[in-house]
Amino acid sequence: VALAWAKRRGKSLKARGPRILDQQLKNEGGPCAITSVHRPIIGIRPDKKSQLCSHPSSWAPVLDFFAASQVDAKSLFESLDLDKDGLIDFTEFCKALEKSQQVLQQVTAAELEEAGSDSYTAPLVNDIELLTKILGDVIRNEDPEIFELYEQFKAKSLTRAGSSSTDESALDWMVAKVKDLSPEDALGLVRAFTQTLNLINAAEVTHRLRLLRASDVARGHVGPLPMREDSACGTLEALLAEGGLSKDAVYAALLDQKVDIVLTAHPTEVNRRTLLRKYRMISELLAELDSPSLAPYERVQTEEALRREVARVWGADEIRRVKPTPQQEANGGLAIVETVLWDAVPAYARKLDAQCKLSLERQLPIDLVPIKFSSWMGGDRDGNPNVTPEVTYEIALKQRLKAAELLLEDLKLLYQEGSVTKDFSPEMLKLAATVKDSSDERELYRRVIGHLQRRLKATLLWCEKQLAALEATPNSLDLAGVPKQASAAGLAESGEAPPIFDAAELLGPLKVMHESLCAGPYAQVADGALADTIRRVSAFGLTLVPLDLRQESTRHLLAIDAITQHLSLGSYKEWDEDKKVAWLAGELASKRPLFRIRDLDSMGFDADTMNTLRTIDVASKLGPGALGAYVISMARGASDVLAVMLLQKQFGLTAESGRMMRVAPLFETLTDLTNSASVMETLFALPGYVEMIKGEAEVMVGYSDSAKDAGRIAACWAQYESQEKMVQVAAKYGVKLTFFHGKGGTVGRGGNPALYRAVLAHPPETINGKFRVTEQGEMITQNFGSAGIAERTLDIYTAAVLAEKFHKHVEPKPEWRETMAAMSKVSCDDYRAAIQDANFIRYFRTATPELELGSLNIGSRPAKRNPKGGIESLRAIPWQFAWTQTRLHLPAWLGVGEGLDSADAAMLQEMYREWPFFREIIDLIGMTLSKTDLSISTNYETQLARETGADKDEALHKVGKGIRERLVSTRAAVMKCTGCDDLYSGFELLKRSMSVRNPYVDPLNVLQAETMKRLRVGTLAGGDFSAAKAKQSRATLEDGFVVSVNGIAQGMKNSG
Repeated sequence: VALAWAKRRGKSLKARGPRILDQQLKNEGGPCAITSVHRPIIGIRPDKKSQLCSHPSSWAPVLDFFAASQVDAKSLFESLDLDKDGLIDFTEFCKALEKSQQVLQQVTAAELEEAGSDSYTAPLVNDIELLTKILGDVIRNEDPEIFELYEQFKAKSLTRAGSSSTDESALDWMVAKVKDLSPEDALGLVRAFTQTLNLINAAEVTHRLRLLRASDVARGHVGPLPMREDSACGTLEALLAEGGLSKDAVYAALLDQKVDIVLTAHPTEVNRRTLLRKYRMISELLAELDSPSLAPYERVQTEEALRREVARVWGADEIRRVKPTPQQEANGGLAIVETVLWDAVPAYARKLDAQCKLSLERQLPIDLVPIKFSSWMGGDRDGNPNVTPEVTYEIALKQRLKAAELLLEDLKLLYQEGSVTKDFSPEMLKLAATVKDSSDERELYRRVIGHLQRRLKATLLWCEKQLAALEATPNSLDLAGVPKQASAAGLAESGEAPPIFDAAELLGPLKVMHESLCAGPYAQVADGALADTIRRVSAFGLTLVPLDLRQESTRHLLAIDAITQHLSLGSYKEWDEDKKVAWLAGELASKRPLFRIRDLDSMGFDADTMNTLRTIDVASKLGPGALGAYVISMARGASDVLAVMLLQKQFGLTAESGRMMRVAPLFETLTDLTNSASVMETLFALPGYVEMIKGEAEVMVGYSDSAKDAGRIAACWAQYESQEKMVQVAAKYGVKLTFFHGKGGTVGRGGNPALYRAVLAHPPETINGKFRVTEQGEMITQNFGSAGIAERTLDIYTAAVLAEKFHKHVEPKPEWRETMAAMSKVSCDDYRAAIQDANFIRYFRTATPELELGSLNIGSRPAKRNPKGGIESLRAIPWQFAWTQTRLHLPAWLGVGEGLDSADAAMLQEMYREWPFFREIIDLIGMTLSKTDLSISTNYETQLARETGADKDEALHKVGKGIRERLVSTRAAVMKCTGCDDLYSGFELLKRSMSVRNPYVDPLNVLQAETMKRLRVGTLAGGDFSAAKAKQSRATLEDGFVVSVNGIAQGMKNSG
């Protein structure tokens, strides 16, 4: 509006933000076009409603239209004539507006988001300007010197962002400047940039949701879900229109679909939970400021609330002072469920149901929830001695207790709403008659709900007593566990209602009430809070999230070995694979146990064996819905699976009893992936095995360790081929196979920000409506940290798995397979040769913060499986994390360039054009390469790769030079393959996101390298220190390092 006004009058305005533009208008004598720091607002003069005016200062605001709809206000107003008062004829305005919308509706959502126009970034930039100004005010009030340093470094970093790639004068200035900073000033500066990045992330959460609304408004789309390809709405419409499918076929596929998102406690979420809540509040306040109906006073109050939250963030301690326990990690997972998913899951299910009514003319079953959640927090004991059997039992109890508390709140609301006194169905009358001693004689819904409330209160009491018993009982073998007959009257005290342990006992009555209301004139009542509660019980049961158990295969081998030696059968671990399989299969078929459980404490087993056996014992006591899969890491043979099944049988977890946990071998090295199909065929061919697993099997594919073992290209191809072959084996034996994908946040660990495309790029016939995947670390917060984002993530998963069911996969040509196989070998050999070089290992530990990362209190699990081992024993997460901090991202691309260069260029370009699987690999590698920064990583080397004296370590600098040369050649190889000169091809949103945040990450990298140098060599800039002062300053430097890790992780977004 303002620019159109200025152009008509020959004025020159530069739109550098709304506040500056507003002042320019005033200086030129023009109208005040901006009434908010966020949006230009159009106003209507109350006494002249046929005319629209661009001067809103004395007229009521009506539309917050242009920013939401993406309509070009400048072009629109230039096409209209203004009268002498600056007014526009309203009728003409409406006609022009309708025309603009019609044109805009022809643009897809993807084109809107990838256009790169100012309309995309302007609202986000405005939010960031507002937040950084507030943060700056807070810092200046506390410490003007830190604020001045912050402004200086920010200016230099922004200068660097706008300079040519060869001009590093701004970076050189920062490197020189940090050398003279005191530890206290360095810490203050690190905190300022870290919180800036956290605030940018909060603003981006708001902006993501803003864009979704904008794209729908642009099309005039009115519906429960956004009209996008990667939404259930767009997918349903595409399948019906373009796929030529019947509504019955699509509906049946949706009903059969199962997505299970497994929350894990991998140590890449570096933010404390208390700060995560504050960032969520900031996002919500920014969203409030978007509202066009916000009165001026309300806007002022919202901005004041925003200032308070930013001040609280600055005043908080970002650092975890002690390592979290497994219980605390599990509490973090419960917090996501309680504060976000508890509402987001039924809200999304409601929207999906409404979308199905529109698109498929069918309603989803009331208890159908397309996505469920599981957890490893408290069940993953692989390499983590802190996860004991007692810890698993405690966490499972607390989850059951929390579920009862949340459901009691739901039932409280249902009781208030359950005042209907007539039109009950026969089933409802029968159900109400089973409830005794209720004062609700006529209000039968309340009669049933009140009884369910008493049962859940009994469940709470039982959980509390069990937790007290656990505290007093050091040995889990003495714990009673969940009673097998949960409804037995003897469970309750003083004749009260018994506890509920099985979700079916709660879900059944709720569905009877729902059906009764729907059968009468109260369907709208049924579709309210009652429907949401039914969906919550369907999604979360009575344990919130089932726990997977995970343990390394060797621990089971040693436990079975201890048993066979105790039984005088010899040493199991010395047997060959055939003998192991034969003996295990025979024992599984036998009716007799291996030993009497009551004798376990007296059998003389070592502590590790007792821990393994007691874990299975605890699993047998956790009750319905508490457990998911038993995952065997480093699985190598069929005996690894049979051993776990036999241990379960020993403690009563059998197929016959219906209590056996499904056993999922995790194939995670190149060799294990290659052999996986043979392992599964050995199992399926065993007499009675397929019947024992009821024709369904689960296999976990390891992305992290396979990439760490063999490099990105070889790992991807091994994952592809192994899944293909396992599917063929499963089909041969009539087994339904579900793959469990163990992916992390980074590309090197299988992560992919383009989730929808990633699902469609999986090998043919490997998903088929069943998809299980891990979400871990910082990705849990990014994808489920707020209700709006969580619903969007659920929508993408639902749409992707549904689309994949009918997707016409591209079968790789024989020559493509040959190229991939040859390229994988070259790439793997080059990768392994590089990481096994002694100087490379020394470089990794010197020029990255790998050694210092062990000091971070971001996870309960040790960084290494074997504390005395080398890189081979280092977990994939710290391996990725360390390289991400230095902006090299080496695990995602090392060996890739050599592999690509070894193949025919024309063949690679053909594969990239025609094969989505290969295109996704290359695009993801390109995206990661685009996030690298040679100058930043070189500075780490310059500061840290030194001999004992001041001279640089020539051997390490030679390694660094070689890495950088590899990086340059890999960039060239990828661009040659894609035919693009932009490594961000296909990730335009991420490109713009990184362009916003990189200038704030650069100072943190410089500060981190300087801090690490001082910590390692014991130098403390800023003058001479006494011993006490030196100790205090070292502690300050350590704090600065920890906060810098936090900030860089937030800047890179997917760090581990």
